[in-house]
Amino acid sequence: MKSAVETLNPTRVRLTVEVPFEELKDSLDAAYKKINQQVTVKGFRKGKIPARVIDQRFGRGAVLEEAVNDALPKFYTEAVNEGELNVLGQPEVDITELKDGELLAFTAEVDIRPALEIPDYSGIEVEVDAVTVSDEDIEKSVEQLRERFASTSPVERAAQDGDVLTLDLEAKVDGEVLEDGVAKGVSYTVGSGELLDGIDDAVKGVEAGGTATFTSELKGGSAQGKEAEVKVDVTAVAARELPELDDDFAQLASEFDTLDELKADSAKRLEQMKKYDQATQAQEKVLDELLKLVEVPIPEKLLEDEINTRKHNLVNHQLGQMGLDLAKYLEIQGKSEEEFDAETKEQAEKGIKTQFILDELVNKEKLNVSQEELTEHLMRRAQSSGMSPDQFAQAVVEGGQVPMLVGEVARGKALAVVVEAATVKDSNGEVVELDDDEDEIAETVVAEAEGTEAAEKTES
Repeated sequence: MKSAVETLNPTRVRLTVEVPFEELKDSLDAAYKKINQQVTVKGFRKGKIPARVIDQRFGRGAVLEEAVNDALPKFYTEAVNEGELNVLGQPEVDITELKDGELLAFTAEVDIRPALEIPDYSGIEVEVDAVTVSDEDIEKSVEQLRERFASTSPVERAAQDGDVLTLDLEAKVDGEVLEDGVAKGVSYTVGSGELLDGIDDAVKGVEAGGTATFTSELKGGSAQGKEAEVKVDVTAVAARELPELDDDFAQLASEFDTLDELKADSAKRLEQMKKYDQATQAQEKVLDELLKLVEVPIPEKLLEDEINTRKHNLVNHQLGQMGLDLAKYLEIQGKSEEEFDAETKEQAEKGIKTQFILDELVNKEKLNVSQEELTEHLMRRAQSSGMSPDQFAQAVVEGGQVPMLVGEVARGKALAVVVEAATVKDSNGEVVELDDDEDEIAETVVAEAEGTEAAEKTES
């Protein structure tokens, strides 16, 4: 077999392959054997029909077609390996010559990963938010904990903000009560905004036993998006009572004996959270700067497929789970379809560039993934997908996705290498030393850039 590679552009090549006919012998034998099992000829046992009889009865062309279809993938793969090509997607194959007994010639056009030059990235410098925990932050954290331990008690007065009401609801569209528009015994906190638009204004000032009506656009159900007349019966009004902020509360709500110890622990937790956010911000900004350093040509078909995949995941999974279609989503987001398409294309380009550049860095830095690192990554992915580690691992193996997971870990390590070489300063001008969980954060940042984190959530 002879093969040659012609570069059509930085992301596409044409392979020209010539195969001497003797190299088709195995495929020809397999073709005769396959046809033997599929046909019957009077006077011959099934599977024992001579090749000359098959040629006479069914035509040599049918045999050649079967043999070529069997042989093409093998010779294409050999040509790819000879050319040391990193191909993307399926090739467009064209048989240019087929001379029985002499020669098979074909061309194959296919997209390839572009050759990238990674420049020195040690000069990257980014600024992130400084880690500061204010007294206000601590008070807010403690207040949120206090809210969780609030109690309620019935009151004989009109409903007001913060009260917990028990409601019966009935929704009508065009004067007809909806089958799925009736709900009884619904618990609702006034001012939370968790039910229908307009309900807060309707129930304020209403006592237990009172009724109010209002109109609202339905957010889900059979009449989603339609204006409905909603009747709400207030069957009970209860006031929320917050516990006193003292040592007794600290003992009730935590393992600490005093309120001061509880506040100190809150401050520590807030600092850890802000450090994690700071590290994530550093990774994201360093990745953005790295992408600016490298010119990455993107195959048109790959970009088109990535855009379509992202749209499909959003429309058929994420929005579907929320009971929304694309038009309603764009209305809520205040975006036109053109703006959405442009944004999706930009995100897809960033995802592809991220993968190409970090894969090149994996090779350049000779980064390897250990079994322990792969297992830890699998555990995190399983958790985010809502599956048990065993279920997720089985799905990965059955789907042949182990190399994909290895790639995700390796790209996370590559980004961590770049971040380590970069200079990260906070808004106070102080150099930031990132924690040891840098690889884990990098994996998350890479997944978000590539769009795989959203995808895994939709698959669960």
